Amino acid sequence: MTGSATGIAGTSFRLMLGATVFCFSGYAVLLPVVPLWVARGGSGAFGAGATTATLMATTVLTQLAVPWLLTRLGHRWVLGLGSALLGLPAPLLALTPDLGPVLALSAVRGVGFGLATVAGSALVAELVPRAQHGRAAGRYGLAVGLPQLVLLAAGVAVVDRVGFTAVFVAAGVAPVIGALLVPAIRMHAGPVEEPAAVATRSLVRAAPAPLVAMLTCSVAQGGLITFLPLAVPGAGLVVAAALFATSAGALVGRLVAGELVDRRGLGGRLLVPGMLLAAAGLVAEIVALGAGSGVLVVLGAAAVGFGFGVVQNDALTVLFAAFGRSRYGAASAAWNIAYDAGTGVGALGLGAVADPFGYPTAFGAAAALLGVSLAAVRPRGRIR
Repeated sequence: MTGSATGIAGTSFRLMLGATVFCFSGYAVLLPVVPLWVARGGSGAFGAGATTATLMATTVLTQLAVPWLLTRLGHRWVLGLGSALLGLPAPLLALTPDLGPVLALSAVRGVGFGLATVAGSALVAELVPRAQHGRAAGRYGLAVGLPQLVLLAAGVAVVDRVGFTAVFVAAGVAPVIGALLVPAIRMHAGPVEEPAAVATRSLVRAAPAPLVAMLTCSVAQGGLITFLPLAVPGAGLVVAAALFATSAGALVGRLVAGELVDRRGLGGRLLVPGMLLAAAGLVAEIVALGAGSGVLVVLGAAAVGFGFGVVQNDALTVLFAAFGRSRYGAASAAWNIAYDAGTGVGALGLGAVADPFGYPTAFGAAAALLGVSLAAVRPRGRIR
């Protein structure tokens, strides 16, 4: 194992982060833009939600197969192929806002995103020693979060100035650039197998809580990102600021949690606080929509993002510890499936609630889901 290929300061880890930035740039810029594209084409709130749900559905279905692919093709091939499949179909979205073709392209992009996300987060554990997992996950969260910090907000604003086509083309180019960085990543030798009985006991004890926390927080943020541009019509600056705030909150939350996990030994004990913050943010959104308060819209979005960021980092490190070194790919897949399934459920399920009952009710349903799920996420000790 060469020094350049290991550790959070290693070249390979940094290259993986760079590829992740470009890949997630293509993802983040279109997450609120594609629903807006089909909504303006006449598909309504349910059609808008269906685009995100389709993207996430094919993402999740693909992620189920990625651990198998990682052992046969290798992390670099899977990450590079996924980045290319995410980017190449994006410019074709400009051809029509009709729901059918957009859903088909979203499905292909979801396959690419599923490959890239599992391979990328598995590399977090593969390229650094276990003592650095919390901080490595925090830096990976930075690579994931920076594109969302800038582009979730900028995408909607840029569309109003330069049109949808330019945004679709940019979203296609970025992941392909990321794919070109992947061949320079150097992998170390395969992981040491752990006793099956020990791994199974750890998995049964520790895995359910982070997966429940990830799923429910992802429902909350997925619904918020999808429907906030529709829930606050005619308030482009407020929506842009709120999307920026939720991305910034997630980024800061992941970095803070990474430090607390590695340096304070709080692994497994940050899930409940993160969920409570996300629920409080959704309640703030409900109040803001009723009162017409742009400031509260932004603050609520920031709370949702920060809470989810804390949950993301803590959940990933707990799953790495629970699955063990021989199953980092499976841990990554489980984490990503919970993340992306929740995003899709949030978009489609909350869209189904929003159509007849309105957006405040939809946000309230997500907050209630977080509340009732807290019983399944009680801390049971630290994961070191």
